[in-house]
Amino acid sequence: MFKFILRTDNSISPLFIRLALGAVMFAHGAQKVLGWYGGPGFEKTIQIFSQMHFPFWMTLLLMFIEFFGSLGLIFGLFTRPSALGIAASMSVCAYMNHIKNGFFMNWFGQQKGEGFEYHILVVGISLALIFKGGGLISIDRLFSKKR
Repeated sequence: MFKFILRTDNSISPLFIRLALGAVMFAHGAQKVLGWYGGPGFEKTIQIFSQMHFPFWMTLLLMFIEFFGSLGLIFGLFTRPSALGIAASMSVCAYMNHIKNGFFMNWFGQQKGEGFEYHILVVGISLALIFKGGGLISIDRLFSKKR
C-alpha cells in the first residue's frame, strides 16, 4: 500500500498541476492557520467553524489538509493523500456552502454567494494527481526510484 501511495513516473505534467494547486491551497491554509493573506488565523478559524456547527476535530483536520496538504503538493511528498484530502475538503465545502448559489462564481456581485465551479476544478485537478502521482521533481519520485 505504501509503495502505491508514493509510486510515480517521470512525467512533467503532474509537476505543474501540483504546483498550481499547492500554491492556491497554501494561501487558503495559511489564511486559516497563520492569519496570512487577510485570513482569520488559527483561533478565529476555530471560532468561525464552531459557529457553523463544525466539530473541533473536523476544523483541525480541514486546517491540516489545506496547510500541510498544500505543502505536500508543492514538494511532491505524499501527493496522493494530499490530493485526496484536498478533494474531500473541497467537496464538503461545495456541498455545504456553494451548491445553493448555483454553478458560477460571483464575478460581478450579482448573486448572494459564490457558486461551485471553482470546487469542480480543484476536485478534478486533485483526481488527476491521485491517479498520476507527483511526477517529475517530487519527493515521491525519489522514493519511487529507490524501490
